Amino acid sequence: MKGRISAVILVVMMATMSMTNVVTAEDSGRQMDDVDCSGYSFEDLFEYDNALFMFEILDDWATSDLYANAWVNESKSSVVRDNLDALFEGFVGGNNDWISTDEREAVREIGPKCIADMYTRIGIREGIPHRGGVNWNNATFVEEGIGLDEVNLIPEGHPDERDCQGYDPTGLQSDDCREVPVTATNNLEISMFTRDGETHNTRFNKLPNTGESNFTVAMNATNVTTATMMFTFPYIEGLRVANWTIEDNGVENLEAGTITEIFLPDGSVRVSMSIGYDKSEWPMIRNVFFDMTTSPPQTNDFPEWTSNQPPDDTVIPIVKDGTEVVAITADTMADWGSDNDAWGLDCNFNEAGWSSRMNSNGELLVTSGSSESGTAVCGLIDPYGAVSNQTQTWRFGQPATFSAAAGEYTDIASIDSTPTMLVQNLALSLSATQNGEEGIQTNVNLGSSTSSNSITLDGLSPGAFMVHVTASSPGMLDWVATVDLGLEKKNTPPTITVDMDQIEGTYATWSSDYFSFSLSGEARDPDGGEVTLSAEMCGETTNSFTQVGDRWDVTLPTARCVSLGVTEYVVVLVAKDSLEDTATIEITVPDPYTEDSTPTIVNSESEDSGLPSIGMFATIIAMLGAAIIIRRD
Repeated sequence: MKGRISAVILVVMMATMSMTNVVTAEDSGRQMDDVDCSGYSFEDLFEYDNALFMFEILDDWATSDLYANAWVNESKSSVVRDNLDALFEGFVGGNNDWISTDEREAVREIGPKCIADMYTRIGIREGIPHRGGVNWNNATFVEEGIGLDEVNLIPEGHPDERDCQGYDPTGLQSDDCREVPVTATNNLEISMFTRDGETHNTRFNKLPNTGESNFTVAMNATNVTTATMMFTFPYIEGLRVANWTIEDNGVENLEAGTITEIFLPDGSVRVSMSIGYDKSEWPMIRNVFFDMTTSPPQTNDFPEWTSNQPPDDTVIPIVKDGTEVVAITADTMADWGSDNDAWGLDCNFNEAGWSSRMNSNGELLVTSGSSESGTAVCGLIDPYGAVSNQTQTWRFGQPATFSAAAGEYTDIASIDSTPTMLVQNLALSLSATQNGEEGIQTNVNLGSSTSSNSITLDGLSPGAFMVHVTASSPGMLDWVATVDLGLEKKNTPPTITVDMDQIEGTYATWSSDYFSFSLSGEARDPDGGEVTLSAEMCGETTNSFTQVGDRWDVTLPTARCVSLGVTEYVVVLVAKDSLEDTATIEITVPDPYTEDSTPTIVNSESEDSGLPSIGMFATIIAMLGAAIIIRRD
């Protein structure tokens, strides 16, 4: 089993589902890249404390997106590490009771190929309700769509962490390989998802009825210890759960888990399953079935307004750019209506080109037309098409527009705010925003004319930023928007200084044997980024700096200089920020044996100064030092 699965089960986390019974793997001598994981389920080798699986059928009713995340704690995590290490028996560093970064990378590399062979444990069948004993339309994995990740398999800073050990005749072990003992009990996570750039990671034979008539979904939950499984279906009018059951060896056992029906605001339905399996009951087979139908329920209530909704003629602010935008968030409208199942907004616009829809996150999305604003009559609607007997009329539009001279800015940027007169007065707050972080707000009272105001760029990193807008006005919902005006914060080069001993008047601190000296100082990036340092002396460059905050120090050996006959040490220090901008400073450190030991310092713009001559005695000492060092070498 170890050789055959090759190094992948870590990632197989949720790949564990199929209407076929679990099979045990047998030993094999395959190479690591010859992966065959057919017939396996994740739980065969991997024990987790809790897992979340999310299976979403896409609009074509032939492809799907399967996401999983498993949490492994304490003693169970050491079992996982031991199992993975054992899979590499016969390879350098494999099955040696240490789990390495090389083994982790092998798991990530081969994982999708392994998972593609495994059962999903999910089956679908059209027609009347089914309970096994039929030819299921099983979902299968798509290798190129599988993305994998793990957290903390090789714990950072583990007290027993070491460089990878062992003889490597193949030369395949990476130079930066490190490993920890498999007994490590640090918690870890494993996840699977649809890889970036791909649309799905599972598929099945297209359902001819595309969900518009009865079908049954089945899942083999054997050995699924503790997990939540979410099934999400595309919007089909009236789709709902008609019935569900859990069977152990064919006998109904409703105590083994629960099925909950969740109606999403866009009218689609989600089925949440909580399931567990006591390992002492192995090899008992546990299957879960739920039946979906579009037949209307025998009774259905009508959605109703709660009186918390905005009154007629309320302005709903949006960014009006012709694209589909979020007009009302789920949190904003959460208490506007009620229904026994679920409800959403159904809005019809008077003006041409305007439209709206609800999404599965409970947001009202609006696409604007050519007119400056759009007036909509909105009612409530539930998943079965029942509508409220009352409506509200609201006006949608953009209260103000914003502009600025596109380009780079250093400390502040000037923003022009122009009212559209959708409302009479607007209390605005403007700030720079970048990567979800907002800067200091500038408050503006906007009347009937354009207002120019500056926003600070403090705390922003160099690069593009946008303008975050919040606004309020009587008779209008609060407005929160982000506007892209093509603005960038200009990079500020780093700075570097060198400490001088005020009493001695020297920059360098010599070692007791005078074979090296140390320099120290401060280096910082005004933009708050990291600074990397290097020092060049006598043709040699080092990056071996100790940095704590803005403080730095470095020790430079003089052997190379002495061997070249150099007795005055010119050090070029370079500070570089994340955008490759640099600051350079040049330090001249005199030989400690010269009569004139006054140090000099020049920055990157200064011209090089002439080298002072040294006495015969210092020359002899330097040559002797070189001879000693060369002999030592």
